[in-house]
Amino acid sequence: MNFIVCAKQGPHANILVVTDADLIGKVIEEGKLQLDLTKKFYQGEEKTKDKVKVMLSTCSHLHLTGKGAVAIGVEMELVNSDKILYVNGVPHAQVIVEN
Repeated sequence: MNFIVCAKQGPHANILVVTDADLIGKVIEEGKLQLDLTKKFYQGEEKTKDKVKVMLSTCSHLHLTGKGAVAIGVEMELVNSDKILYVNGVPHAQVIVEN
């Protein structure tokens, strides 16, 4: 599985956006919740799991969308599985890494 990754410089920290590649370009909705994966915010470069893991260790704000992306966050103990938001079955997690 490959991922679309975009690193952004925020006002206070680096933000890493990681999305399962097969979700890019879709809009996921459930009730009042929406993940609009067509937005520029989610556009980036395709990366492998190993490269994503290296990149995740360098950022303090993480934005993970999709089963694969969120699973990497859980595997690396960055995401608490009790805090995952599901929108129409698609997992999403936002994390601020405390240093």
